[in-house]
Amino acid sequence: MSTETDFKVTDSEWEVMRVIWAHGKVSSKEIIEILVKKMGWKPGTTKTFIGRLVNKGMLNTETEGRRYLYSAKVGENEFVRHSLGEFFSHVCNKEVGKTIAGVLSEATLSHRDIALLQEVLEAKKAHAVEEVPCNCVPGQCHCNVHHH
Repeated sequence: MSTETDFKVTDSEWEVMRVIWAHGKVSSKEIIEILVKKMGWKPGTTKTFIGRLVNKGMLNTETEGRRYLYSAKVGENEFVRHSLGEFFSHVCNKEVGKTIAGVLSEATLSHRDIALLQEVLEAKKAHAVEEVPCNCVPGQCHCNVHHH
């Protein structure tokens, strides 16, 4: 069994992780009950996804009597940050700001969320650069389209 965590999870595995993050420690029966309601999955389907997440190093397993309890080895915030970092590694550095702005314009935000974002942006101003350098190889983005 590998001790390294595989952060590449499918949309279905993500659904299982959300249940586990919400409950902290949870049995497969409880996960199944929640995902039957949301996804309409059969118990075996959910158990397959749980097994895959254990194999990927995303879940801790412990026994309590005759049942298994699952908990996350990786916190939700850490996982989301890793996933976003992975996503942004596939985008030209010059496009990251526009991409974040696009996400923000589509998101429903509370006044508290907006205040937090304004705080972060104010702090970012102190270290802002005049122009973000492109990180792509020629021909991989619009910055380098005509530079072979």
